[in-house]
Amino acid sequence: MSVKFRISSFAAAAMLVLASTSAAALDDSDAKFSTENDTTPSSGAIAMDVLVLRPLSLAGTLLGGVVFLAGLPFEAASGNVPGAAHRLVGEPAAYTFTRPIGQTGGRSN
Repeated sequence: MSVKFRISSFAAAAMLVLASTSAAALDDSDAKFSTENDTTPSSGAIAMDVLVLRPLSLAGTLLGGVVFLAGLPFEAASGNVPGAAHRLVGEPAAYTFTRPIGQTGGRSN
């Protein structure tokens, strides 16, 4: 291969890259519009949810169940068993098992 051929093929490749990036830059408004309306969680959010948040919230549900059982006699005496059950077990369980994967927008009511 001659040097002249290598330079011309490099120039052609550079022009192709330049043309494709400028076409993408011109089409940037459509890309912004489509990502603004996209509510699908990112792959990072899904991975963080499945690998970190779900196991931690499952542990929180189990810990809430233990605390609820330990405090059950006191809650029964005060008459607030359903409220304590909802707060200590129901909410963490709903966060763990009923919300869509990747959506970490807080507690479900």
